Amino acid sequence: MRFAVIGTGRISRWVLQGAQEDGRFRLVAVCSRDRDRAEAFIHDYPQWADARAYTSVEALATAEDVDAVYIGTPNSTHFTYVKMLLEGGKHVLCEKPLVTSAAQARELADTARRCKRLLMEAMISTLNPHFTLAATRVPDLAPVHSYVSSFCQYSSKYEDLGKGIVASSLDPLMGGGALMDIGIYTIYPMIVLFGAPDAVSSEAILADTPHGPVDIGGSIRCTYPGMTANLVFSKAVDSFLPTEIAGEKGTLLLDAVHICRELRLVPHGTPTSGRGPSAQAQILSSGIPHDVYYYEFKHFMDLVEDGCLESPVNRLDTSVAVQDVMDAFKRAVRLIGVPVLQD
Repeated sequence: MRFAVIGTGRISRWVLQGAQEDGRFRLVAVCSRDRDRAEAFIHDYPQWADARAYTSVEALATAEDVDAVYIGTPNSTHFTYVKMLLEGGKHVLCEKPLVTSAAQARELADTARRCKRLLMEAMISTLNPHFTLAATRVPDLAPVHSYVSSFCQYSSKYEDLGKGIVASSLDPLMGGGALMDIGIYTIYPMIVLFGAPDAVSSEAILADTPHGPVDIGGSIRCTYPGMTANLVFSKAVDSFLPTEIAGEKGTLLLDAVHICRELRLVPHGTPTSGRGPSAQAQILSSGIPHDVYYYEFKHFMDLVEDGCLESPVNRLDTSVAVQDVMDAFKRAVRLIGVPVLQD
């Protein structure tokens, strides 16, 4: 399958480590505003030395020898690039977050369906084999009453803010912030498993940038019939809490919500008196045989080959619902009016 990559940053290099494990993947084009960077990127992959360098997404969208495009550019560019590529007849795998608002997500979903092209948000978490296994075991816990997820990872980009250096991942003009960068990892699996919540409440820790306020951490509480979900995310502190899915018949523990490497099922524990046998966790995971990014590319290419226009896991409606939750967060903490730079 003939792929182009837009963006030459770290994320594009990370995903190619997984993509190249699928023999169907072939890199035929790399797009960057800087031709030298695009050519240097190609040079680092001698197996695809015949790939062409582009400096224009418009030109790439009309290239006849490109089947699909992976987008790994700043968040604020996604909407424009995805729309252009879909209308150019390309299948699109776009790095999370797909866009920066629910309105944009709805428009791109409509565009993909109108153009009859596959559009999928590249959310690594939900295509991880251990998350797939967890999803099959959630009904065994029913009824589920609690989903708790945390992704807090100290970032040097946050430290740079104090020096006046604003990375794209924390630049409000580029759709940055802790929510968009890592908070989405706590929201997306929740939507896949339980659908859109009935209500959302939020709190945030904000920092000043030359381009306006940005969230460096926050919490979101979502309510469902008979269930609550509590989400915490931060780029200013580290946390090592697992993600819990708790039901009346037991609890599933995912060691990390973005890349689950260990999945455990824990039955009811010791009574609060402390007397009685302790709960014995059952380890359900058995290792990940491929690079963690392999699974999203395999899934995407399987869908294209089968003529499917939407992922049954990373669905377009899921991307919309995730953006609805993030819009609610931004409204609550007064970030909804922050302008976003469009490419």
